[in-house]
Amino acid sequence: MTILYLLIPVTLVMGAAGLGAFFWSLRAQQYDDLAGDAERILHDGRDEPLPPRKETAR
Repeated sequence: MTILYLLIPVTLVMGAAGLGAFFWSLRAQQYDDLAGDAERILHDGRDEPLPPRKETAR
């Protein structure tokens, strides 16, 4: 029973930290361009052709 005196405040602090991180992400405009993020995942830069290699003398 005495462990609850430790666990309840720890849980409340962790919940407040998570809620604070969520509100920070809202204020930092992390959720503004959801469609762009979805497209960026599908098209990563590896779809572009590689630049030509330079020939080196041996």
